[in-house]
Amino acid sequence: MKTWFITGVSTGLGLALAKAVIASGDKVAGTLRTEEQRVTFSQMAEGQSFGFVLDVCSEVDIPRVVAQVEEEVGPIDVLVNNAGYGYEGAIEEALSADIRAQFDVNVFGAISVIQAVLPYMRKRRSGHIINITSICGLLIFPGAGIYNASKFALEGINETLASEVKAFGIKVTAVEPAAFRTDWAGRSMHRPARLIEDYEPFLGPLAQARAERSGKQPGDPVKAAQAIIALVGSDSPPVHLILGPDGLRLVRAKLKALGEEIDAWEHLSASTDFSI
Repeated sequence: MKTWFITGVSTGLGLALAKAVIASGDKVAGTLRTEEQRVTFSQMAEGQSFGFVLDVCSEVDIPRVVAQVEEEVGPIDVLVNNAGYGYEGAIEEALSADIRAQFDVNVFGAISVIQAVLPYMRKRRSGHIINITSICGLLIFPGAGIYNASKFALEGINETLASEVKAFGIKVTAVEPAAFRTDWAGRSMHRPARLIEDYEPFLGPLAQARAERSGKQPGDPVKAAQAIIALVGSDSPPVHLILGPDGLRLVRAKLKALGEEIDAWEHLSASTDFSI
């Protein structure tokens, strides 16, 4: 019986994953924002679901909760950094406080949890760290630049970490969902307090389309959860795992366009060394 530590299990992919892990016979220590949510989650499956109130922005509380999980639930075999939220708006519209808040949760929170869990995994020379990023960490969508930036940052952390802890027997994977049927584009989406009219003709329809697709996305969180469980069961898991046919199509198109751009400007790129 493995012990999974999953941040953000109140709704969406986090909750779907927690339920799937419990159904597979493993234990889940999940983080939630309120005491009421904690009690509900803890009562979901006696002996398998354990709720902990945690704000992933709290650098003080994270090590305490991780130590509590290790002592009361069991050695953490799998860490899933799932907690996060979306932010929609032009880069020029974003206030500094909103940008910092986005990075506090999506990036710095994930790093803090990783840093709290790693000493235990490193000592045991085993473990798997999964960072839920997004295809928005591999390609951009206009009007979501701040969110894109946070996920690009987490992708960089993930790939670097994978190389740093491989020698300790610790596996690291970025899971990159495309459009899944969660609250990401609906209730969970944050938007700027100021709007610049010049962007509205371009970004307004894109934001409206995102809102209208909320609840109708093709991706099934239950199937995403099963894919993550299969990933953890693999002897050689990848450093990146895209989820969703739409994600595969978009990322392949991005890679093709990037390759064409590199080829087109190769002469200038290769012209900058000292002459021999």
